[in-house]
Amino acid sequence: MDDRDTSSREKLWDLIKDIKFAMFTTHHRNGHLHSRPMTTQNRSVDEDSSLWFFMSASSETVADLRTDPEVNVVYADPGDDSYVSVSGLARVVDNPAKKEQLWNKMNEAWFPQGPTDPDLALVQVEITHADYWDVKSSKLVQLIAMAKSAITGRPPRDLGTHGEVRMR
Repeated sequence: MDDRDTSSREKLWDLIKDIKFAMFTTHHRNGHLHSRPMTTQNRSVDEDSSLWFFMSASSETVADLRTDPEVNVVYADPGDDSYVSVSGLARVVDNPAKKEQLWNKMNEAWFPQGPTDPDLALVQVEITHADYWDVKSSKLVQLIAMAKSAITGRPPRDLGTHGEVRMR
């Protein structure tokens, strides 16, 4: 792993670490895309560039990813003007030690028997690619740029950063 991989992971994690919920999108058996709110369980992006989630083993989400492991996880923080779209491959992992490591008290609302709950599925998303949009300009600067754009007919420029992170 080179320094670029490490800095990419760090940039990605910096953008998503404070966002409590993500929209987890799978391909449903009927061919449609289905998105559900999920909470990322890890507190940093693992060295293997994975995100971790707890889901109900009997859920449609788990059934969907067993059929088609390609998923998308979207994070949005409109207050901070940060947006991230993560693409990856998901799989259910049988790893009791990892469940214990990631477990926190809030998860008991969904899995009352704790990390050994028989309905608790540990889902790993191995990140393949991510896009992010990070706007650092103040709201006033953004409004002025959009007003100028409306007058000139040219799209606003230099309002933020768009980047890509490739993990695999």
